[in-house]
Amino acid sequence: MIMHPGIKLRHLRVFLDIAARGSLTAAARAQGITQPALSRTLAELEALLQVPLFRRERRRLVLTDAGTLLRTHAAAALQMLESGVAALHPVAGTDRLRVGILPTAATRLFPRVALRFREMHPHVTLSVETGPHPHLIRLLREGGIDLMIGRMPAAADMAGLRFDHLYEDQIALVSRAGHPCWGQPVRDVLSACPVILPPQDALIRRAVDDYLQARNLAGLHPAFETAALAVGRGILAASDALWFISQGVVGDELDRGALIQWPTDAGFLTGAVGLTRRQVGPDNAMLDVLTRLATDGTRT
Repeated sequence: MIMHPGIKLRHLRVFLDIAARGSLTAAARAQGITQPALSRTLAELEALLQVPLFRRERRRLVLTDAGTLLRTHAAAALQMLESGVAALHPVAGTDRLRVGILPTAATRLFPRVALRFREMHPHVTLSVETGPHPHLIRLLREGGIDLMIGRMPAAADMAGLRFDHLYEDQIALVSRAGHPCWGQPVRDVLSACPVILPPQDALIRRAVDDYLQARNLAGLHPAFETAALAVGRGILAASDALWFISQGVVGDELDRGALIQWPTDAGFLTGAVGLTRRQVGPDNAMLDVLTRLATDGTRT
């Protein structure tokens, strides 16, 4: 099927914004248009494609299978256009790449990619900065880092940036193995045990808050807030606490059996992980190599 000539860039930008935020209201605010206007644009796109792109799950809009497929290709298409524009004004390279790593990519994805990159380009130093999303976004915009690896930023933060999608990462609810309440209803356990939430400025916090609200736990007061593996792992090991955290952060602990994952039955507890960079920045050739290695690494 050939792409319908009526599909415009505005349709795709609106679609990607809604997919990132899960809310018409939030997407309309970010786009600077009214919600009815944004709804009409989405309806136009679905009519042109002849498929529904979202379904409503409680208070959020969740991608359908068709929507998930379109997001991958639409994001890639827009990024290719932006790359083409950036290629018209290449910038000279250096022997150092400054990379910002969010927790979800720090324990599994990035170490593999970094070691492979080192084998291919031993003359290039990877200088790694860690920290919360707002800190790394600020560094990226100011030129303090050349690339950020982790969750997809909100649409409001994407002006002048590009995002290369790698994979979908689930938000997991985890505890130490042998938790005494294992097998009991999750809602009851969350009400009875200490809970660790992601920090307020973490990209996954909104989805976790929505999950708790949907289960009448909006008033739950967290005992701790952290996305740091060492801190969360230590608290879980010494208590009956449960932790909402990106699965990428605790994947190795789950594989080893040190932590267990509780069922949440919530499809919206997931999000895109990838590489965020300035549309025009230093040493684009090396950044492209790192992007390709990361993409290849998620397919193996």
